[in-house]
Amino acid sequence: MVFITRCWKNAPLEAGAKRSRLRGLLLMALMLVALCAALPAARAAGAANAATAQLTQLRTQSADDGIYLSANVDFELPNVVEDALLKGIPLFFVLEVEILRDRWYWTDQRVAAASRTIRLAYQPLTRRWRVNIGSGIIGSASSLRATFNQNYDTLADALSAVQRVARWKVAEPSDIRPGADHSLVFSFKLDLSQLPRPFQIGVAGQRDWTIAIESTQKMTLQAARPAEQVKDSPSSEGLK
Repeated sequence: MVFITRCWKNAPLEAGAKRSRLRGLLLMALMLVALCAALPAARAAGAANAATAQLTQLRTQSADDGIYLSANVDFELPNVVEDALLKGIPLFFVLEVEILRDRWYWTDQRVAAASRTIRLAYQPLTRRWRVNIGSGIIGSASSLRATFNQNYDTLADALSAVQRVARWKVAEPSDIRPGADHSLVFSFKLDLSQLPRPFQIGVAGQRDWTIAIESTQKMTLQAARPAEQVKDSPSSEGLK
């Protein structure tokens, strides 16, 4: 009888412990559900914050010697970024273009790609701004072999050269299949990996240092007029 009585006394305690564990598990499950529901909104908010630039123009033209792209990216430099420039820290912007051929039976095929790096810097001794443009994505600041170099008296003029892309050759005529649908992916960003190491640590996650945009749209080729066969912008010279 003593043994049986003890068992009856412990049974309510064990049942209460089980109920507590169940309540704890249920609470954790509810928290996980709430967290999963909040993640898409957080990602959307982050993407909205990252899109600090606007693509105000994008045009592709077909010529005898290639496919050319003209674009304009509109953005303003935040004060903290401009202050860094005035202290002698150069900025590197990366442009990338991909041309995809639509395929209904499989993923779209990449038929062409092009990239360039733009360096914007302030020269304290001359109080002038310098823009260097090189073909490809530069792995380090010292490896930039620019094919276009230009000095400007004001930051506004230099920034205009960074934002404007005129007649940039992004593909060969043979890359485009007549009669097929093609899409163009255009991206532009401030490359924070090219900043000095201390700056990379300090600006990580700061919204003011996020200057980027990516746009995907159906490519419509326009025939280049004879007057446009000659490259009409110094920022295009020598950049293939």
